[in-house]
Amino acid sequence: MGLKIYLADERGLKKSMSKDENRNLNVWMTTKRIETLVDGIFAIAMTLLVLSLDVPQLTYPVNNAVMLQSLASISGHFYIYALSFFLLAVFWRINHIQFYRIKKFNQTLLWINIIWLMFVALVPFSTNLVGDYGYNQVADVFFHLNMFFIGVFYSLNWYYADKKNYIDESMDQDMINQNKKANLILPSVALIAIALTFISPAWSSMAYFLIYFMKKLF
Repeated sequence: MGLKIYLADERGLKKSMSKDENRNLNVWMTTKRIETLVDGIFAIAMTLLVLSLDVPQLTYPVNNAVMLQSLASISGHFYIYALSFFLLAVFWRINHIQFYRIKKFNQTLLWINIIWLMFVALVPFSTNLVGDYGYNQVADVFFHLNMFFIGVFYSLNWYYADKKNYIDESMDQDMINQNKKANLILPSVALIAIALTFISPAWSSMAYFLIYFMKKLF
């Protein structure tokens, strides 16, 4: 019932609008709204990452040697937590930079970002999966595919914004094209990481350190 009322109201709104307004209906949301949504989801996802770290359950009393040994036994969890937190911070920064330049926004760009955020919100799960089963190839491939699709959709975000001329006119085309190339770094590194799972799943995530060196090429 509620959906019918909403659809009826939307049809009525469209009929009451002028032809010019209807043509521009697809550009209906300011970038501030999506930036607010992005900030909220990143804040939640980065906070949830800590849930992949379980406090060791030890029998009282606990001496220092036992505590250090227990913490050392979950060092893999700390590593994947730190890596995922760092990668999310990089994704958030890239998105912030992109939307500093993107001045217009339509429903297609909205959905590109919604799907991108869906994969961002999945990072705590894929991180926890690797933390528990980092030796398993399927678990590691799942994590790397998560990173791959995050990279694909933020690359698509920039590509589509350029195609529709939504990027600030003060930014020259050479810089836009340079950013397009730089945006391909994460998907490329994720594919390298997937390939490394066939050699050593536990060490495949080390491929993400290549991002630092590859960024210097752009």
